Amino acid sequence: MTKWVYGFGGGNAEGRSDMRELLGGKGANLAEMSNLGLPVPPGFTITTEVCTAFYDNDRAYPDGLNAEVETALAAVEKLVGRKFGDANDPLLVSVRSGARASMPGMMDTVLNLGLNDQTVEALASVSGDRRFAYDSYRRFIQMYGDVVLGVEHYHFEEILEIHKEDKGYSLDTEMSADDWAEVVRDFKKKVDSELGQPFPQDPREQLWGAIGAVFGSWMNARANTYRRLHSIPASWGTAVNVQAMVFGNMGDDCATGVCFSRNPSTGEDRFYGEYLINAQGEDVVAGIRTPAPLTKIEREESGSDLTSMEEALPTVFAELCDIRDKLESHYRDMQDMEFTVETGKLYMLQTRAGKRTAKAALRIAVEMCRDGVISKEDALRRVDPAQLDQLLHPTLDPEATRKVIGMGLPASPGAASGQVVFSSEIAEDWAHNKGQKVILVRIETSPEDIAGMHAAEGILTSRGGMTSHAAVVARGMGTPCVCGAGQIKIDYANKTMIAGGVNLKEGDVITLDGATGEIMLGEVATLKPDLSGDFSKLMEWADGVRRLKVRTNAETPDDAQTARGFGAEGIGLCRTEHMFFDPARIISMREMILAETEQGRRTALDKLLPYQRQDFIDLFRIMKGLPVTIRLLDPPLHEFLPHGDAEIAEVANAAGVSEAIVRRRLLDLTEANPMLGHRGCRLGISYPEIYEMQVRAIFEAAIEVSKDGGDPVIPEIMIPLIVGKKELEILKAAIIKVAAEVEAKKSAKLTFLVGTMIELPRAALKAGEIAEEAEFFSFGTNDLTQTTFGLSRDDASRFLDTYISKEIFAGDPFVSLDQEGVGELVSIAADRGRATRPDIKLGICGEHGGDPSSIAFCEAQGLDYVSCSPYRVPIARLAAAQAALGRKKP
Repeated sequence: MTKWVYGFGGGNAEGRSDMRELLGGKGANLAEMSNLGLPVPPGFTITTEVCTAFYDNDRAYPDGLNAEVETALAAVEKLVGRKFGDANDPLLVSVRSGARASMPGMMDTVLNLGLNDQTVEALASVSGDRRFAYDSYRRFIQMYGDVVLGVEHYHFEEILEIHKEDKGYSLDTEMSADDWAEVVRDFKKKVDSELGQPFPQDPREQLWGAIGAVFGSWMNARANTYRRLHSIPASWGTAVNVQAMVFGNMGDDCATGVCFSRNPSTGEDRFYGEYLINAQGEDVVAGIRTPAPLTKIEREESGSDLTSMEEALPTVFAELCDIRDKLESHYRDMQDMEFTVETGKLYMLQTRAGKRTAKAALRIAVEMCRDGVISKEDALRRVDPAQLDQLLHPTLDPEATRKVIGMGLPASPGAASGQVVFSSEIAEDWAHNKGQKVILVRIETSPEDIAGMHAAEGILTSRGGMTSHAAVVARGMGTPCVCGAGQIKIDYANKTMIAGGVNLKEGDVITLDGATGEIMLGEVATLKPDLSGDFSKLMEWADGVRRLKVRTNAETPDDAQTARGFGAEGIGLCRTEHMFFDPARIISMREMILAETEQGRRTALDKLLPYQRQDFIDLFRIMKGLPVTIRLLDPPLHEFLPHGDAEIAEVANAAGVSEAIVRRRLLDLTEANPMLGHRGCRLGISYPEIYEMQVRAIFEAAIEVSKDGGDPVIPEIMIPLIVGKKELEILKAAIIKVAAEVEAKKSAKLTFLVGTMIELPRAALKAGEIAEEAEFFSFGTNDLTQTTFGLSRDDASRFLDTYISKEIFAGDPFVSLDQEGVGELVSIAADRGRATRPDIKLGICGEHGGDPSSIAFCEAQGLDYVSCSPYRVPIARLAAAQAALGRKKP
């Protein structure tokens, strides 16, 4: 019989930390903390399997769930010594989500559940504080009304603001018990008027309403967006955690806070966090009040005039420090913890592996390994390869002129410049549809802003602390963020902000430094990143573990040099067509295309030969004997021709022909579907002189660089879009013929490889025959994905989100390799190629070459290398190491 509910509390639990798939991350860690004997308010977890059943059965619960919840609730009542719904001493509970992957703020929470018109008076009597009781009741109605009943949040905020204005209050803390009682009355009236029915008074009705809302929030828009951005499957579901309430808002000996066992921005091994006296947890993370630093040293360094927890509650702080050490030692990782202090007693509400910046992740992993806490292999597994992207981009030039117009908290490091926008919708529109870089400016962010936050280069808020929604989400995304810039005045209605006396409107440019908290006017110059220290140490460990080689996709000296600096071990894809768009070459390229005879084409190609040769000389010298795979001309010829009248006239004049001839040639080259037309090796078959010029340039460059005393050059010549052996046989023979001519002319001996790009399903299936001629295969997974799915990479974005949301696709197949379909073709081609030529070299050069999950697939298939863009080389190096470690697992 399936068990749906797992209890915890009183020093025991039915669950463990390794049950996160069933209990979710929060439930598993609450159980673990209970088993460790830490002060955890008792409660129970409704499993993720209930969530799955909930959605599989038209939002109906499985049989037996109600009975298990009642049994678990009775156990909590016994541990706490209070009864749920009791008119004299009521038990109140919180109802929270808890997926196996952390999704901060994406799903719904309800606190203070169990309050009604009777129990609020009981709470006032038991606590001796009527103000606290009615403050808790109004919070409950506001949260439950919004989350469960669908009465929008602003209705309650409006009532509260009107009440404060009428009374002349500016802060919530000025509200008396009678004030809160009036607000409660007005909140209930609003619910009644909006819904046509009163606010529910039955605590069990409230409980099941909240449980249903949490399960329902698994599929809300912001959760769906977050899952899509972080590749979290919808099938995982969420657990629901019901836990006895403890109150941080009962007086000055109460508090609530969020803390990290190490600094989540820098990784420094120092206790770090924020807290509020006389508050509930939502007040800290929502940015409603500015929290105080946890430690005295934090307060001193930040210049805060707020009293630290270390000074205000020294006994509780010391206990919290002990728990910090115990949890980090137990989990062997940096922890993110939530706590509440009720009348001087500390309670732990959550622990989890803390989200951290890439810089912090590296430092924590390397230091824990150095200290013997974890192994090198564990250190490598701890760092998310995708996070490294945060470290590979420029930071602000310290010598650059800058005009600082404001300061906030350095919530997520990195520098970003962009145009100011004030809404998530505008951020998405300008970034995705107009290609503009934007800075999202908000008073405070909420989970509804997730899509705009992802689109923005940086995030700026005037409220909130280091653990606010904006800060946590930005750190997870690797987006620079400045929070709590309280001096900035933001006017949403007029789309303006005032900072440092400067009035900025939407579209004006600012720069953020997420490492210092500075806000600057205009765009500020940047410097390349420093990749020494912890970064180089982790990369050294990764290189010692990985089997896969990592090359780069590059055709310019700058890209090649950048990639070498990031540790690239050669070039896996040099796209020669990119070289022909240079203004000095495009005219000759167009002359060649317009020529109506072979001789005319050869005359134009002779003009291109010196340029092409120098291209390869530059690349060979930078790569210093490392392999360089050069793809011969691939795109259809129409891409090189002009389309505007001025360009047509210029080409006609340069070629010595009439404009009519140019227009006719344009018409001749028009294809209904050019990417499946006259391109790739088909050009080499039709116009062999094009490929002859290119390989001549390659061979002459190789000889020149070798004669210069450089490392021996062994170019790998790749022929694109092969569908069968015959094409490759013809073109390989032509390449060998040119090689012989160059050898004779230069009195030198060449060593080279001829291979092909496998980018069509037929080529994958005929790989055994093709390998009779090909000495290497490079899987062009961009086109292989397009031709396997019948999708255009440029157009599919219009409906991909729909396919992903309906779970037709697990994710974007152009981002992560479709292992079941495209991957199967790769596997078939690799097996058949090796059967013919056991020593055939196999690599991948599509965009998937920099994607960690795709790299794991390449490792499993035994490919020799992956190739990716220069800035993804470190990501691929670490991902390749993790893939190798994954294969070693028993």
